Amino acid sequence: MNKEQVKAERKTLLLSFLAGLCGNATLAVFTSSAVPFSIFPVIAFGLAVYCLYQEYLSKPMTEGTPAIAFACFLAGAFGYSGFMRAQLPDMGSNFLPLMITLGLLVWVAYKLGIMTPKKIESTEAQA
Repeated sequence: MNKEQVKAERKTLLLSFLAGLCGNATLAVFTSSAVPFSIFPVIAFGLAVYCLYQEYLSKPMTEGTPAIAFACFLAGAFGYSGFMRAQLPDMGSNFLPLMITLGLLVWVAYKLGIMTPKKIESTEAQA
């Protein structure tokens, strides 16, 4: 993906990350007794999925975006899991969710071209 495609798909990637985060929070609210009930993760998850669907309907995705969006969704889900396990150590270790999240985010940064070195323009070539 080039820089123009990354700027165009930024909204989709952010919404997919947010959907993963809120989806895992909704699941934790309904299934974990350690997490107090709140309606806000459910509402946020519904709105994130709705906005993501509207974005999908309004413009076509460029090549490679669905895989990166799914990786952002998983990074959000595993990131919330790691955060909850850091807050509540009784749930277990947060090492694996954090390593998966970091691995996914490094892969997303590589695919988006963030990790590629910038070209240094020499002043001699321009003169």
